[in-house]
Amino acid sequence: MAKILIVDDDRAVQATIQILLERAGHQVVLANDGRQGLNIFEHGDFDLLFLDIFMPGMDGLETMRAVRQQRPHTPIIVISGNPPLADSAIGPDFLTMATKLGATDSLQKPFKPAVLLATVESCLASAPRRSSPCVTNGNAILGR
Repeated sequence: MAKILIVDDDRAVQATIQILLERAGHQVVLANDGRQGLNIFEHGDFDLLFLDIFMPGMDGLETMRAVRQQRPHTPIIVISGNPPLADSAIGPDFLTMATKLGATDSLQKPFKPAVLLATVESCLASAPRRSSPCVTNGNAILGR
């Protein structure tokens, strides 16, 4: 099926996503931070990326910017354990911000396995047809 890179500094999250994706038939490669993830990405041919937004060193937004410069059509799903804030005066909603900056879709940790797998399949299905939307959870975000 697909070759997927997971970039997250939390090994438990990495393992959870890896198990779910491998059981669904995907090949998975892991990276512990943005710099390592970008290095692996530059030397591999990936169908999809998972990027944690908050990581030490190079965060997910910086990593996503570099990935978009190299391969703008690779689907990226951003993930974060920070809850979205209802009040923008308190702080920004980083998942929404990431999708506006180029992520294909986003998932809030913790996520349900079925939602993760549906998001992956939807984004993979829309990737070859670059003009098709990636639709998950009722949200349409242009596939990139």
